[in-house]
Amino acid sequence: MDTRPHAPLSPAPAGDSPHGDAPFAGTVLITGATQGLGRHLALDLARRGATVLLHGRDRSRLDDAAAEVRAAAPTVAVRTYLADLADLDQARDLAARILAAEPRLDVLVNNAAVGGGAHPARRDVSRQGHELRFAVNHLAPYVLTRGLLPLLAASAPARVVNVASMGQAPIDFDDVMMERDYEGLEAYCRSKLAMIMSTFDLAAELADRGITVNVLHPAHLMDTRAVREYGLTPAVSIDEGVRPTARLITDPALAGVTGRYFDRFTERPAHAQAYDPAARTRLAVVTDELGGRVRTAVGGGAADVRDEAVADRGARPGG
Repeated sequence: MDTRPHAPLSPAPAGDSPHGDAPFAGTVLITGATQGLGRHLALDLARRGATVLLHGRDRSRLDDAAAEVRAAAPTVAVRTYLADLADLDQARDLAARILAAEPRLDVLVNNAAVGGGAHPARRDVSRQGHELRFAVNHLAPYVLTRGLLPLLAASAPARVVNVASMGQAPIDFDDVMMERDYEGLEAYCRSKLAMIMSTFDLAAELADRGITVNVLHPAHLMDTRAVREYGLTPAVSIDEGVRPTARLITDPALAGVTGRYFDRFTERPAHAQAYDPAARTRLAVVTDELGGRVRTAVGGGAADVRDEAVADRGARPGG
């Protein structure tokens, strides 16, 4: 496991994506697409010509987001998938339904997240009893990404883009579930560092498989519900986060670039724990245990996996 930071890429020009609003014809799955960054990103990509797969956990909000995207880009395909990522079984089922229904997947954007919360002293848990922010912000993307690897591999070159944060805090491996001294924003920051660490490991695992895996902090204090719920004052518009995220999805200059953490357009080091081999190994063990040891083979035919999913579930996308 190479845990050293990469030599940084040349920074993109300040203030804008070097790839602008160029057309993009790939199929992109965006989790957490009913509001905030996910919704704005879906609109941006649809206007470029992408096939957009929208995930959400509320049917009404999901249908509303899909209607807005279709109105903005009437000629593009928009499909919806309903799942509550606070339940890892639903994350697995989401992957199975996508494998069964979609012919290809060029980009997976793991954007859905739980922020610091309106009641940060309250420790909430997931369906499986895991600390909620660790479950939704780290375990669910891990489970979903693992489940979708056959389709991503069959669609290669493909990309995984993980939406993290500059807010990062070291994981206490003696209290991963934060049963002591709980605070919501601290839990959020730990979960986002976990996502970054897993990004680096998966990128190394998938090297030479045609799937790149990168992670970014899109913008500081975007005007989102999560920021406002915690009592913070938004500093920038959501569009400030769309552009660097869209760059990781669409920019041909980033083809083959993998295992990197970006602060908006610029590659920067993440928290020091992200480069600690022992910490990365411990996190991988914890993640496998809590996530159900999801290990999906890459390199076989995604069609076989889709056939099994159809036989087992008969599931089709909503919307």
